[in-house]
Amino acid sequence: MRHRIVRFANRERPVSETTSTRLRHSAPLIALFNHKGGVSKTTTTFNLGWALAEAGKKVLIVDGDPQCNLTGTVLGFGGVHDFSHFYAERPRSNISTCLEAVFRGTGTPLDPAHPVETLHPNLFLLAGNIDLAANETQLAVALTTSTAIPALANMPGSITELLRITARSYDVDVVLIDMSPSVGALNECFLMGSDYFIVPTSPDYYCKQAITSLSRVVPQWNNDIAKFRSPILRYRFPDAPPKFCGIISQRYRPRLGSPAKSFQRWIDIVKETVNAELIPALRAVGMCVTEQEFIAAHPQDTPYNLANISDFNSLIAQSQRHNKPVFALSDDEIDQAGTILETMKRSRDSFRETFENLARSVAELTHI
Repeated sequence: MRHRIVRFANRERPVSETTSTRLRHSAPLIALFNHKGGVSKTTTTFNLGWALAEAGKKVLIVDGDPQCNLTGTVLGFGGVHDFSHFYAERPRSNISTCLEAVFRGTGTPLDPAHPVETLHPNLFLLAGNIDLAANETQLAVALTTSTAIPALANMPGSITELLRITARSYDVDVVLIDMSPSVGALNECFLMGSDYFIVPTSPDYYCKQAITSLSRVVPQWNNDIAKFRSPILRYRFPDAPPKFCGIISQRYRPRLGSPAKSFQRWIDIVKETVNAELIPALRAVGMCVTEQEFIAAHPQDTPYNLANISDFNSLIAQSQRHNKPVFALSDDEIDQAGTILETMKRSRDSFRETFENLARSVAELTHI
């Protein structure tokens, strides 16, 4: 078992939340979302979180997917027993348990979660739990039922409010949320309770269709959530909706340092769909950073493409073995020799440059 007692600034418990704490520090919540599966949302959350941590930010990554892939990856879990032991040992370190009182309607105020350490001293995890999926039906009812019922009205906003309370209590600089590939009520609450969002993409027809779908779904979510921004609610959504920062083009095979021709074609199609369909739809409801803001933060590419990240290939096995991003692997952890080692080192160093640039751009866009 790799999980440990978390300590922030030589303490094991969060500081109490006071008015001065809330005014002093407000970490942006950044959701990574695409309802198409297989676009590397989990890997990107982990890698981007680590890169921001290396840049000196205190980062909380949140496993908002009931499948718990981020938790298993970061903590090196090998099966159900590892999860069961972890939940028993650290009951307030997973998001589902921390929200239990709200979903049971007990009226008990939210308390901060207790994140766990990772292998990077600036990177912390709020674990996922399959039980979070059981709350989906209640959330769906809450989102479509009159806000005159307080117990239901406070459910949708409680999810990201828990993350904000936890971030403030532990002086976190930024929160990254790994979301599941769905358009259910849980993801609606995660996304609409965030401050920014990024859409990881893959170069294929299904991702192009997913972008078209998001052009309809996300503005509708913004309309649905409007009544939950009321100041009379204990757990309300932010006054302003989250802003789209851009896409991350990934899962392609490189050729001579660039995407192979067949992959480049679909990368271009996805970009065109983003600019022709998603951006106008989001801009109409105030849910997109401006082109000027994007270019100022990320001059390396055209709006709204934050990064091109090829397949990790053979480096991914070592990354999973050592619970580190590919760019954080040491020469010994790559565990190869001769020409193969040199090739993999060059690849690792290239990924490091890519994620460092991505982290800088995200920090600038989200004002971390």
